[in-house]
Amino acid sequence: MNGLSDVRLTLHSQELEAGQQDNSRHALKRNAPSGLSRWDLFWQRLHTRKALLALTPDQLKDVGLTREQAREEGLKPFWRI
Repeated sequence: MNGLSDVRLTLHSQELEAGQQDNSRHALKRNAPSGLSRWDLFWQRLHTRKALLALTPDQLKDVGLTREQAREEGLKPFWRI
């Protein structure tokens, strides 16, 4: 390969890495219903986190969470992802 091809490969790999980092940031938001305003999203988080705290052990097992994981997520403030 000539030097130009190596530079192109290096730049392309950097672009791919940057894209993967952007995708990971947006992955957390993908689970939220689309079309929600910021306040609606906060409201939805508040209610789903409260519901998470009220799940029975069998329900937690169905969704694949331990009581500690559910408690940790359920006690997060609504403005945190």
